[in-house]
Amino acid sequence: MSVAKSGDTVKVHYKGTLTDGTVFDSSEGREPLEFELGSGMVIPGFDNGIQGMNIGDKKTIEIPVEEAYGPSQDELVLPFNRSDLPDDIPFEVGMQLNMHQDGNPQPVPVTVVEVTDSQILVDANHPLAGQALIFEVELVGLK
Repeated sequence: MSVAKSGDTVKVHYKGTLTDGTVFDSSEGREPLEFELGSGMVIPGFDNGIQGMNIGDKKTIEIPVEEAYGPSQDELVLPFNRSDLPDDIPFEVGMQLNMHQDGNPQPVPVTVVEVTDSQILVDANHPLAGQALIFEVELVGLK
């Protein structure tokens, strides 16, 4: 029986939780996640955790912040003057927005973290930045 190694295409069912038990993602009720090991398609800790598994294997992968989405970076929390923003947007804490950078056609997702009369503060960190993650995984396909 072959084991999962870099370059293989794998299919996994998974449940991702934070260290407090909050579920942030799961493949339950969906097709398994399919990706090429070692290709950078998933976070490093998840990729490394699948290496060496056989079809049918189940395991728990505990991923430290550095192998997940990295630490939260203060420089990615950005203030904008309210007067520079459209008046017709009712900004609220927790609101998800897309920000566009000069020269980059891909939008950057941001979350509004503070709203005052004079400014809006948005966070461009990945929503899971600064979090250690835990995945329950089952390898269901390997080629």
